[in-house]
Amino acid sequence: MSRRRRSTMSEEFKAELAKDLGFYNTVQNEGWGGIRAKDAGNMVKRAIQIAEQAASRKQ
Repeated sequence: MSRRRRSTMSEEFKAELAKDLGFYNTVQNEGWGGIRAKDAGNMVKRAIQIAEQAASRKQ
């Protein structure tokens, strides 16, 4: 039995990351399931970088 996890990133943020990383066309044409695992990993890495930068500004 599979459970769907609730996304921690908003759809808008994910779309912004996909545009920045150059695979948003794939998302538009095939949905999130159409992206490569490498692209998903890069998206997570970039989201972490953004979060770390935001946290360092608050200190």
